[in-house]
Amino acid sequence: MNIERFRIPTPVGRLLSLLPKRPGSQLFVTGLNLTLAPHLPIDTCAMLEGRSLRIEVADAGLRFDYTWRANAFRAAHHGDATPDLTIRADAWDFHQLIQRGEDPDTLFFSRRLVMEGDTELGLLVKNTLDSLDMEVLKPTRVASNLLATQRIRLRGPGSQTSSGTRQA
Repeated sequence: MNIERFRIPTPVGRLLSLLPKRPGSQLFVTGLNLTLAPHLPIDTCAMLEGRSLRIEVADAGLRFDYTWRANAFRAAHHGDATPDLTIRADAWDFHQLIQRGEDPDTLFFSRRLVMEGDTELGLLVKNTLDSLDMEVLKPTRVASNLLATQRIRLRGPGSQTSSGTRQA
């Protein structure tokens, strides 16, 4: 089934570009921390430490600035400074990447996906995302993992589980 490529209308993109950047970045990193962060290899985390990253959704006029610090993604404000890596595409192309409907290399060579900045960091991000099992990003899996984490936090160390065993 061939679905025509959707593009956010220009007036909507202009309106979205007026939104404050920080709240959007905070929401974005919250999503990354719930879905992606638990599955990052330790060596990838070490290489991301302190690096400045930006995602730009070109047709929506949105920009999300973030970094990796102390084992989590953190919202950042890069301002006019050039981040270590900027990844830019239209909303539809990002959707296609997440759904694995399009290969990142195809989007890159057709200039629908643009990476600017540190090439090695760009390859690290690309290869890390390529190696992930997309099942871990499905909403039902994320929700069940989140609920399991919350149950552990609510019980706390040393409390008893429903089966009567002690939790470490």
